[in-house]
Amino acid sequence: MKTELVTTLKRQATRILTDLHESKEPVLITEHGQPSAYLIDYEDFECVKNRMKILEGIARGEKAVFEGRTYSESEAEQELSKWLK
Repeated sequence: MKTELVTTLKRQATRILTDLHESKEPVLITEHGQPSAYLIDYEDFECVKNRMKILEGIARGEKAVFEGRTYSESEAEQELSKWLK
């Protein structure tokens, strides 16, 4: 992963963005020697957002199972049939 100073980002944003789009490698931005932010490609960010939605859905499903909020097969069919009408 590349690391850039925030001052370098300010001065050379076009070059850094060009490199980012070509390599698809995230860039760690530092301020005063400390990590401050990650710069990632737009498409990669959208992919990460979609993955997070999927993982959050799985986590909600796991929680429902642990809490006993589940349906039998016939109950699930009845619920789904309401939506599919």
